[in-house]
Amino acid sequence: MNRIDFNGKRISDQNERFRSTKICKEITIKHGLYVSSGKENVKRKQLREPDATKYRIYDALCKHVPQSRSWGELRSRLRTEGIELGFKTKGSTDKIEGVRFTMNNLSFNGSKVDRQFSYSKIDYALRQNNRAKQQSLPPVQQAQHRPDHHESSTVGDSIGSLFDIPILPNGTDPEEEAFRKRMQRKKKKGIRF
Repeated sequence: MNRIDFNGKRISDQNERFRSTKICKEITIKHGLYVSSGKENVKRKQLREPDATKYRIYDALCKHVPQSRSWGELRSRLRTEGIELGFKTKGSTDKIEGVRFTMNNLSFNGSKVDRQFSYSKIDYALRQNNRAKQQSLPPVQQAQHRPDHHESSTVGDSIGSLFDIPILPNGTDPEEEAFRKRMQRKKKKGIRF
C-alpha cells in the first residue's frame, strides 16, 4: 500500500496514529487481550535460558544501580550475584560506547537487558547518585571523599563531570577559544559576490 491516490496526489497520514490506537484498543477488547504491565510481573520460575539469566541480571541491576555511586562499586555489587560487568569500546580507541553483563556464560548488552540499563543511562544514574550523596555530606566530609585527579573512582569521573569547566594551558575556556576561532574564520571569508 502506498500513500498516493488515483490522481497522483499524496494521501495525508496526519491522523494515522489516532486511528491505529483506536483499532488496537478495539482488537485488545474484542480478543480479551491485555497490555503487559512490565518486567516486574513476569513469572521468573517459568522462564528458560537465556531469558531466565537476562531477568536475573535485570533484577540485580534494579537492586544495585540506585545504591551505587560509581562503576567500581556497581561492579563489586554485581560480582556478589555472579554477574560480570564489561565495557564495549569504540574500535581500537578507549572511548566507551556500551556496557555488557555476563552471567552463566551468557552475555547481554545493557540496553538488551532493558532500555534503562544502557551505558549512558547507568552512567547518568551513577553520577546522580554520587552527586546526591556528596550534597548530603557536610562540607568538611565532602573534601575528604573526593577522589584525587589521578585516582578517579568512576568512568564518569575520568571522563569529566558535566559541570566541570576545563581550562586550557593558556588560561582560557575551550568553548570560548573555539568561538573566537569561528569568528576569525568568518571575518576572513567576508562577503562573497
